[in-house]
Amino acid sequence: MTSTFDVAIIGGGINGSSIAYQLSKRGRQVVLIEKNQLACEASSAAAGMLAAQAEIEQDGPLFQLALKSQAMFRELASELYETTGIDIEFVQKGIIKIAETDAIAEEIKKQVTFQQNWDPDIKWLNAHELHELEPSLSPDLPGGMYLPNDGHVMPAALSKAFAKAAIHFGAEILENTEVLSFLYEQERVIGVKTTFGDIHCHQVVLATGAWAAQLLQETGIGITVYPVKGECFSVKPETPIIERTIFSDKRCYFVPKRNGEIYIGATQVENTFDKNVTLEGIAALAERAIQLVPQIKDARWERVWAGVRPQTGDGLPYIGEHPFKKGLFMAAGHYRNGILLSPVTGKLVAGLLEGHPDEHLLSSFRIDRNNKMVH
Repeated sequence: MTSTFDVAIIGGGINGSSIAYQLSKRGRQVVLIEKNQLACEASSAAAGMLAAQAEIEQDGPLFQLALKSQAMFRELASELYETTGIDIEFVQKGIIKIAETDAIAEEIKKQVTFQQNWDPDIKWLNAHELHELEPSLSPDLPGGMYLPNDGHVMPAALSKAFAKAAIHFGAEILENTEVLSFLYEQERVIGVKTTFGDIHCHQVVLATGAWAAQLLQETGIGITVYPVKGECFSVKPETPIIERTIFSDKRCYFVPKRNGEIYIGATQVENTFDKNVTLEGIAALAERAIQLVPQIKDARWERVWAGVRPQTGDGLPYIGEHPFKKGLFMAAGHYRNGILLSPVTGKLVAGLLEGHPDEHLLSSFRIDRNNKMVH
């Protein structure tokens, strides 16, 4: 292996792999460094919803970024399949954001009006229309917002496809290799010190999700990225009981996968890196699931798991260059939207490193916003 590259990317999750793919496709010499295995953290724990308009309820920089990224998936799925042979299982059968009370129904109706500015196909379904579309939903639900153009993917497959495509274009992957610190020449980052030696490069991208703040501390900037554990489980009915993704405003969702499994998530436990699944968390989630889709109680139990999402103080990811360490860039803090935002994050960071930043899109995601500087 060479020890000098154009770009070293720290973190082999979905965004690190997307950035590696975009840069290597442009002819850059890239090394992707992961302390464990690729996609072993949040990227493999996510359900893979591409719910730009179901999850994000207000216009703003995150919403616009999400819409841009969501629109990239159909072409990306074909592109990655042609390059790697990996099917990311892109499904576009729509999402229903259900209302559990009349009061929530009124709020969601307002969201329908707002969301129709970007997608005129979005509509409100009353109780009768809702149960015509998804008969297994609880008859007590007053209705929901139908987003027919939303969908989902298999996150682990997407992450592996990004990495395999990056390798196809010449990138090197180092797993089980931990980055210990940065290498500097005056105020410029020129590489990284790892458990297996130094790697020199012209640019470094930090894409370590919920762990990003730890390594960034040595550079004199304190960012607000903290872990939020999410517990999930899956079941497999004998015959399909829902066709579309079901999303509740109380943060319970159902994602029906091609193999017949239904992914159900997710709890939210802040400020812990502990990925143990608790009986309390899964029991509460199962109770909610049965309330919303009663037939699911008869489905065969498959598995449980947990992941750690990277949340930030203001809910926006960090995508940009370090304010005073030249050559150091960051892409982390995507919270619940890491899978959704991975295509656009890869393109934005690649453009940034090549000196062609999309200032309009990136201005709200700067690293030095609302953070403590000790430089």
